[in-house]
Amino acid sequence: MTWSIVARDAATGAYGVAVSTCAFAVGARVPYGCGRVGAIATQAFVNPLYGVDGLRLLQEGRSSVEIIANLTAADEGRAHRQVHLIDRDGRTASYTGNACIDWCGAVNGPQVSVAGNMLAGPEVVQETLKAYVENSGLDFDERLLVALEAGEKAGGDKRGRQSCAIRIWAGEPVPSFDIRVDDHAEPLTELRRIWRVAHQRSVPFQQASPSRARPAGVTDRAELDRLCADYAEAWNARHPE
Repeated sequence: MTWSIVARDAATGAYGVAVSTCAFAVGARVPYGCGRVGAIATQAFVNPLYGVDGLRLLQEGRSSVEIIANLTAADEGRAHRQVHLIDRDGRTASYTGNACIDWCGAVNGPQVSVAGNMLAGPEVVQETLKAYVENSGLDFDERLLVALEAGEKAGGDKRGRQSCAIRIWAGEPVPSFDIRVDDHAEPLTELRRIWRVAHQRSVPFQQASPSRARPAGVTDRAELDRLCADYAEAWNARHPE
């Protein structure tokens, strides 16, 4: 009942998951990730332990194929699951249980995987992948958004639409970019609006937050305001409406 894309941005090393579905609050259930480690999408009958345990295995340096095998072997409900992921080396792997509802399956490219179930047809994942590959010049977050929009245009979830999300992990355990639409008649249209709003202050604010490299972050309010204003001005110049 979902389709998603997991990818590693070759330019920055960031990991991301973008997902859309005809169900409530998909961003709270499907995407998992960690900077410098990898990203996971667990869907169909979501098993959150695939995200939790999968991240632990990624942190141990296990390969994507090995992790899929471990997760599904331990799950008696695996026939109803779909999961795909990308590891720290950019290798992808996917699993679609034989009880998932057609159309269901996955496609992949260099450092990217697209998987879905209960879709209008295989063209949904094919067009999602194609749009992602063909838009390598875009910022990573917009590239993921454009990919979802292409999948929706190809038919998307055959039941309709309700929620969507994008999460990105640049170099930290916490997301560097995290936007979602939990309940909307046109969730991807709303996600694009929120995407633009996020870059006005939320994204630069997050960049100024504490990190491993800069544990204190930026705490001077005047400096933070200046950083956010400068970022928004530059970003808006590169992304005119």
